[in-house]
Amino acid sequence: MKIFVAGGTGAIGRPLIAELLAKGHALVALTRSPEKAQALVEQGIEPAIADVFDTDAVKAAVSRAQPEVVIEQLTALPRHYTRESLSAAAAFNTRLRLEGGANVLAAAQAAGVRRYLRQSIAFWAVPGPGLADEETPLAFDASPAVAADARVVTELEHRLLGNPNIEGIALRYGFFYGPGTWFTPDGDVAQQVRQQQFPIVGNGEGVWSWLHIEDAAIATVAAAEQGNPGIYLIANDQPLAVREWLPAFAQWLNAPQPPQISVEDALKASGADAVYYGTQMRGVSNAKAKRELNFQPRPLEWIVDTAVAHAS
Repeated sequence: MKIFVAGGTGAIGRPLIAELLAKGHALVALTRSPEKAQALVEQGIEPAIADVFDTDAVKAAVSRAQPEVVIEQLTALPRHYTRESLSAAAAFNTRLRLEGGANVLAAAQAAGVRRYLRQSIAFWAVPGPGLADEETPLAFDASPAVAADARVVTELEHRLLGNPNIEGIALRYGFFYGPGTWFTPDGDVAQQVRQQQFPIVGNGEGVWSWLHIEDAAIATVAAAEQGNPGIYLIANDQPLAVREWLPAFAQWLNAPQPPQISVEDALKASGADAVYYGTQMRGVSNAKAKRELNFQPRPLEWIVDTAVAHAS
């Protein structure tokens, strides 16, 4: 198929493009940089040079490409996983997704694109027992940044899935780990864990759902090729509470064990969102993706490696 990718240079964009090329798809990738355009050409990818906020330029780029499928992976996340960095990046990241995403979607519709996939988020389900699925409501009453992003995600998904002229697929990814992410030995969170700056908050019962960045790419290609319109939760088989995954991550890094702090201290030091992540986050089920996309995620590498270390 001919596929247009918006957001092809980020953490997921790079493995996604590699997977699409490996599966024999013809690619057009959006970039605003002539230097990046040259790099795309060297990979065998047709560049489309446009600023995602320039409505007419994006429309012209998609019209020229005439793709069958558009995959939108527009995000602007900071290198450092801290309250300050995330807060500083939030406004532009939201604008990129809402305004830039609207431009790409409108361009796709104008060009008669059949299918449109966009990045979404798996971990904003309303807190509760068990694993969330695609029907579980999102956490609009959560801590401030979580509630705000849940509303953004909902707007983006409704905009796409409510469009009768296009087969829309929203891919709700779990927490990325692996090359180019925060959760890898040379990533920002690993550095914080080594410096004992990433504590277990309260009882550490917040459950995180994980996804290797290359599995994200594989699932996205499968959805582009054979997915049904709608929402897919894309995460591995091991949703884990912070009190389980964080000590194992520290051990895998040969770092000191993480400190444990009270909810009250976390509220003062890091705010309500950190408390939500640490104590209320809800894990998700990947049953639909496994059933419909033949999704076969790898196990979380630091859990596997630490289990092997314990056994030997």
